[in-house]
Amino acid sequence: MADRILIWGAGAIGGSVGAFLKRAGNDVTFVDIESEHVAAIGDPARGLAITGPIEALRVAAPAFTPAALSGTWDHIYLCVKSQHTEAASLTLLPHLAPDGYVLSLQNGLCEGIIAGVVGQERTIGAFINHGADWIGPGEIQFGNHGAFVVGELDGRITPRLEALHATIRNGFAPHAIVTDDIQSYLWGKLGYAALLFAQALGQLGIADCLARPELLPLWRALAGEVHAVAARIGVGQRGFNGFDPEAFAPDATEEQARRSVEAMVAFNRPNAKTHSGIWRDLAIRKRRTEVDVQVLPVVQTGAANGVDCPKCRKLTEMIHEIEDGKRPMTDDNLLELLRA
Repeated sequence: MADRILIWGAGAIGGSVGAFLKRAGNDVTFVDIESEHVAAIGDPARGLAITGPIEALRVAAPAFTPAALSGTWDHIYLCVKSQHTEAASLTLLPHLAPDGYVLSLQNGLCEGIIAGVVGQERTIGAFINHGADWIGPGEIQFGNHGAFVVGELDGRITPRLEALHATIRNGFAPHAIVTDDIQSYLWGKLGYAALLFAQALGQLGIADCLARPELLPLWRALAGEVHAVAARIGVGQRGFNGFDPEAFAPDATEEQARRSVEAMVAFNRPNAKTHSGIWRDLAIRKRRTEVDVQVLPVVQTGAANGVDCPKCRKLTEMIHEIEDGKRPMTDDNLLELLRA
């Protein structure tokens, strides 16, 4: 049976997932703060176009700004930038059915923020790594498939989780899996995210940046700090799409790290999405990034548990300087971070 789904945030992630699920026959409604984007999606003559090398499609669906939305849904997929999680959760709360759930299709540790608003029993976690970019009103470029994992916060494999998994597999990601330990995937993504935030300091794309041999010590340091914090608080890290957290553990060799970096380069090299969404936020959309809810929490959690994270701390500072217009985006920034 088709699901009735509310996509809250119709940008790169929400737009791509929602369009595919709509095409699969689900009853999808979109919410977004960009009125021109909303108008395009809801226009039967225009709709939401998914472009790129993987597959091209176009769907029209009901779309609203938050203020214009009415009704309740059992399934709300939250797809906003992680720094907007609490505000979006508060706004969507009246539209969540009493026995419904919010699925976090976001980067970072957003599930705890959502649960603080809607309740843990009405929150489901997810780990995603597909590549997509918001190009403009009514257009999302879908660059590549990647890992897709869903899990209950308490680790149970519930009927609603299995039903959600079937919806995702049938409509968007046939390779999607369920997990009894979603936190390990989220912390694995934080390790990889530290590398992507560093890539966003310069101009090279993900694959070319990771492939710079002189930066291998930087990748080891950044991912190693995240690994150290995760280990200290007793949270595991799962690998994905070439990223092997254990290759950046304190006892890992340089060769192990190099193999993982090479695998990440191989995964990213053929993708149409050449640069991270973080880079696009800084270079194209000229807006603030998610650094304060992805990299900074690693630094803060480490400090609270006796683990110093100097590279992640410096990386956060450098991203803020770019956001504030005080630092240009150049590839030399990575060498500065390496030396810091």
